Amino acid sequence: MQFTDFKSLDISTLPSPCFVVDEVALIRNLKILHEVEEKSGAKILHALKAFSMWSLAEYTTKYVSGTCASGLHEAKLGQEYYGGEVHVFSAAYKEDDLKQLLDFANHIVFNSCSQLLHFESICREAKAKRPNIKFGLRVNPQHSEGDVPLYDPCAPGSRLGTTRQELDKYLAQEDFKSAFTLVSGLHFHTLCEQKFQPLKRTLNAVEEQFSDLFESLEWVDFGGGHHITAPDYEVQKLIDCIKTFSAKHDVQVYLEPGEAVAIGTGILVSEVLDIIQSGELNYLIIDTSATCHMPDTLEMPYRADITGSGLPEEKKYTYRLGSQSCLAGDVIGEYSFDKPIQVGQRLIFEDMAHYTMVKTTTFNGINLPSIAIWNSETDKLKIVRQFGYDDFKGRLS
Repeated sequence: MQFTDFKSLDISTLPSPCFVVDEVALIRNLKILHEVEEKSGAKILHALKAFSMWSLAEYTTKYVSGTCASGLHEAKLGQEYYGGEVHVFSAAYKEDDLKQLLDFANHIVFNSCSQLLHFESICREAKAKRPNIKFGLRVNPQHSEGDVPLYDPCAPGSRLGTTRQELDKYLAQEDFKSAFTLVSGLHFHTLCEQKFQPLKRTLNAVEEQFSDLFESLEWVDFGGGHHITAPDYEVQKLIDCIKTFSAKHDVQVYLEPGEAVAIGTGILVSEVLDIIQSGELNYLIIDTSATCHMPDTLEMPYRADITGSGLPEEKKYTYRLGSQSCLAGDVIGEYSFDKPIQVGQRLIFEDMAHYTMVKTTTFNGINLPSIAIWNSETDKLKIVRQFGYDDFKGRLS
């Protein structure tokens, strides 16, 4: 999925490797999300876990209601650069982190009844000082929509969210009943880059299990994984669904898409360093690493698209792509091309803005990709960050 034709970008002028984000494509996505906000009444939060490129935060601030974070550091980034509401969910909070969050976060969502009960007193103290702070509980409707267990928050044995059975056990306890009065909303998350119909099925499961609690709530957060800006997403059905749900239960709806902000906006430019032969395989050794720069290709796994390439043997020349690292399995995949690849040639990995730069590492001392902003309408290009030895050293001691 690539909304911008990056072929018009002169990639020879870039450092390599380099992430490049088209601000025009980013604004396009944000305008779609803004339209959903306006027409549905929902509030959309940009999930920083997917795309934290704060040099483009001004656009997020303009078009959506705020950010959601997975912990203290993302929340601080949201407060410092993005503005709007700051929502936080963590599978568990350290007390020191939570105390800092209580000073500025708008919504804090607990993953378990036990943590809500454990931190009740400091939450009440914070609410006495900041009456507008909201607390929520993440619930697990035990309804799976994901195909990959690694990315399925509702897979059997998931640690994410509280099941209705577990919640009822705690609601039978008098001390927890008191703590639960802090809760003004519920949060659920079942999706991973999915369309509208999986959300519809999820909502049915949530309503079946938790709707008796809605009368006392002010808000319900539909979580993330909504592919709203994908070309075939049923945006109007989403809008109608939100309006119906909000009116039926008299609650404010939130959505937390991360990939929907950044899909189709960015690429990762790579350079071929060497070509070697291993048995019948021709290897391209490139300056981009699966394990360091695009770990989802190993974890999920998924096949990253390369501009102008095909499947193995589809085109005349087939190569296996591997990195500089010493990890034997640091292989991106096999690709075919119309013409022989040359040392020094640049390759473009498509749709590489979300869940990439937020996951990079410096394993083996391999350098992090530079980060650039490009405007596909004006051809203006700006290198906003380059990395080096100090970035590697600074993570260690």
